[in-house]
Amino acid sequence: MDTRPMRADARRNYERLITTARIAFMEHGTGASLDDIAKRAGVGSGTLYRHFPTRDALLHAVLHDRIEGLLAHADELLATEPFDAEVALDRWLRTYLSGAETPRGTSTVIIEAMSGEWAETGLGNAATTICAALGRLLNRAQNAGAISTAIDPRDLLRITNAIGVAAERTTDPNAYADRMLALLFDGLRTR
Repeated sequence: MDTRPMRADARRNYERLITTARIAFMEHGTGASLDDIAKRAGVGSGTLYRHFPTRDALLHAVLHDRIEGLLAHADELLATEPFDAEVALDRWLRTYLSGAETPRGTSTVIIEAMSGEWAETGLGNAATTICAALGRLLNRAQNAGAISTAIDPRDLLRITNAIGVAAERTTDPNAYADRMLALLFDGLRTR
């Protein structure tokens, strides 16, 4: 693996590709044409593929800051005193879904990344890390007796992403996601 720092022009191309991809994914979803992204960024397809050999690699780079933010948010919620496990879990899931429609298709990509064939990819590793953060919050809520132990983090992440996929197809994604999360929590709460 090459550990040398990028030349300035290569760094500019890398950043321009991420910025352009973010816009293209917002406009056309995560299935946007990679060749079109290269053209819009003013570089050749070879440059795009040199930096990002797969769609997964480009998506992972585009979503990197959002993923890091979700992980930090989980840590912040877990460190909050006084700690309310159910509220923390609800807040994290709402934050997760509030960004799920940007870019469109993100929830679908994360569901796919949770499958075994994606395990060693950037998005596969990100999905595992996201699931672990969710697992810490879920575990605290289950240990507090607030949430049923019948659900595990992978299932909860899949259900949450399914809400995200459905929300993308509504006129008011945030309102839909809020309503579906409320229903989900109603079903998960211990009585």
